[in-house]
Amino acid sequence: MRVAVFVTALAFCCVAGVPAQGKASPSKFKLNGITWVFVEEHGAKVRETVDHDGNYVARTFVGKELDHGTAVMKGSKACFTSEVDNSGEVCWTTRPLNIGQSMVSTSDKGEKLKVTRVKYVAMKPRK
Repeated sequence: MRVAVFVTALAFCCVAGVPAQGKASPSKFKLNGITWVFVEEHGAKVRETVDHDGNYVARTFVGKELDHGTAVMKGSKACFTSEVDNSGEVCWTTRPLNIGQSMVSTSDKGEKLKVTRVKYVAMKPRK
């Protein structure tokens, strides 16, 4: 489950102001203020948001919270540290996406997940 959550978060890292040609400048690449959706390993549809302060929340569409913690960019990878479990930092490959675009993200452990960027939805963890 955590693998799917972190892969999604990483894959949805985006760029502010992707030019009309669909090309983005690496200097504008950002993680904060992004929401994406994906299907986790058990088949649940998940929405994950990284807020403007670098905190993420992953919740199924039926409202079950799967994970929350902090997210940061490290080079070209999005790295997530859960406050729910002890798995430590997990990093995923990423690239700029416009709303509606998808990509397959790969974790440092070789796990893959298809994610789709969607319009930002603010979410707070249910602690």
